[in-house]
This record gives sequence, C-alpha cells and structure tokens, in this order.
Amino acid sequence: MKDKRILYVSSEVVPYLPETEISSMSFEAPRMVNQQGGQIRIFMPRYGNINERRHQLHEVIRLSGINLVINDLDMPLIIKVASIPKERIQVYFIDNDEYFKRKATLTDENGALFEDNDERAIFFAKGVIETVKKLNWSPDIIHVHGWLAALLPLYLKEYFAGEPLFSDSKIVTSIYNQGFEGTLNKEMASKVKFDNVNDNVVNTLSEPSYNNLMKVAIDYSDAVIVASEEIPDELTAHLNSVDKPVLEYKDKEEFSEAYSNFYMTEVLK
Repeated sequence: MKDKRILYVSSEVVPYLPETEISSMSFEAPRMVNQQGGQIRIFMPRYGNINERRHQLHEVIRLSGINLVINDLDMPLIIKVASIPKERIQVYFIDNDEYFKRKATLTDENGALFEDNDERAIFFAKGVIETVKKLNWSPDIIHVHGWLAALLPLYLKEYFAGEPLFSDSKIVTSIYNQGFEGTLNKEMASKVKFDNVNDNVVNTLSEPSYNNLMKVAIDYSDAVIVASEEIPDELTAHLNSVDKPVLEYKDKEEFSEAYSNFYMTEVLK
C-alpha cells in the first residue's frame, strides 16, 4: 500500500464515538494502510455528542466557509480536524449547526430516527467531496463505511461526475448489518432529484430504507466489502446480481492482509 492514497468516509470512527463494527473498522483499516506506508484521510460527521475539548478538535478556517445547497437551501459547511493520538492520523469532521449540533448521532432519546437524516446524508456526501477538492488531494481509493455515508458513491459519480480530481478514484463500499428500521424521510427522493441525479436512483430512494440506500451505494461503487458476518438477505441477493469485485467477510484477525490484497489486486487493477 506504499504511497497509495486512500480516503475513508465513515458515519462513525473510534475513538470519537463508541465502539461498533463500523466505528472500529473505520479506525483499523486506515491504521493498517498508514502502517504500510499509504497516505490516508478520514472524514466523519461532527456530531454534537463528540467532546471537542477532549479530542482537541479545531476549525480549519481555510477549508470552511462554503455554502452547500440542500433542497434549495444554503447550508454553511464548517470543517474541523483532530489527530488520533499515537497514530499520526488526521480526521476531518464535517459540521453544520443545523444538522450536527444536537447532542446525539442518528436517533433521539427515544431511538427514533431524526427527521432530517436524509438531508444530513446529502450534506455529508457533498461536504466531503467539496473539502477534498479544496485540499486538492486526489485519492486512489475512496472507502465508504456506514449508511449516513452511503450517498457518497452516487454523488461522486453523478453530481460531481466532471470533477477531474476524482477521475481515476475507485470507490469501495463496506456493507454492515448495522442499519435502521423503517425509512428515512419520504421526501428524500425529491431532494436527491433536485441535484439532477439519475432517475433510476430517485425511484429506488422513493422508499428510503436501509437496504435501498445500500443498494444505491453498491450500484455506484467499483467494489464491495461484506463487513459483517451476516447482512440482510436482500443485500446479499443484490450483491450476487452485480458484476463487480466483492470481498467476503473477514474478521479482525484476518482483515488486514485480505483488505490490502483486495485493494491492490481487485480495486486498483
């Protein structure tokens, strides 16, 4: 992996949020690449329950200040950064007071999904891509983790299709068994349609369930990793129907060599 540039985009990362399959692998995979001499960047949302003082987050003024249009509204993009102790790994945080100030991640105190999670996902995808453009950092691989990040492959291949910085970038999406019940806001499809994306995607997202969100991510990725021992049967069937490289589940003890080989022989071939 020496000198390969890998952008990790995740809905959650240890140590900033509690340990889950997603947050753990969103730390372990970048650390593995870092140790092998690769260059990495990690992006995640700056949820209001992340302790900025303890983790020493600070705003990057030169990267902040863009307005992203979400459903015809201007939303200011704030970028913060921190370093994972002992790892020399920088993490960039996508922030906006309207979407991420609340003291929770994806659900309220009763476990109900936030009504604006659809817009938060759109904002996160656009915010990551705009920030990487400002960094002028062209990744070889973009590796996506978690459903809040699942719109990134779509936006990169559709909304930002003409962006030369990403012309050679390959997208990998990890599929986890960590989703949600029910659907996101039923207006999600119209908000995505506002950004002039493919009508087939809009049709899929007319029922914005976890499975449909991940199907869109799979369809717009160049390769897929099964990151949980079990994933929904519907997603397994969808994976079997697409013609792209798929890495089957690997546990924490064996993922390192498997991911490296997959990146080099299947994704970057």
